[in-house]
Amino acid sequence: MRLFIAINFNTETRMQLLALRDELRIRSRRGSFTVPENLHLTLVFLGECDEAQTSSVKKVMSTINFEPFPICIDCIGRFKRNGGDIWWAGLQESKQLLDLQRELSDKLIAAGFNLDKREYTPHITLGRRVMTKTSPWTIRPFRETVSRIDLMKSERIDGKLTYTAIY
Repeated sequence: MRLFIAINFNTETRMQLLALRDELRIRSRRGSFTVPENLHLTLVFLGECDEAQTSSVKKVMSTINFEPFPICIDCIGRFKRNGGDIWWAGLQESKQLLDLQRELSDKLIAAGFNLDKREYTPHITLGRRVMTKTSPWTIRPFRETVSRIDLMKSERIDGKLTYTAIY
């Protein structure tokens, strides 16, 4: 199974993210835009995992305790790519979010997982392979309170990328 650990959003936040995605779509010549049910904030990407690894991830997740904390989505940005850019909604720096991500990563590495070594850059993907002449624009910040994390399975069902919370 292809797995990752993420923060999923409430309906209000999801609607605001969809409005940003739709604005990007209007400003673009082409792209693959994130479907509403797949909008999330990845904390740790695990990749392909077998049943034993999945069980190990669940054990690690069960040791993670945190008080609910706010996150603030406050910008639009992109990662430049040949063939179209990855556009995203970015977050205001949050010590609680970074601490949560670091604790998860450290415990997963201690449990034997080989994780990406790049610095964590929290973002919510709005579109991939986006071709547009527009530049990132200013948005009105909005908040959500994080109170849980989910283990997510990524799979293609009838050709559609589908993310499902499994723990």
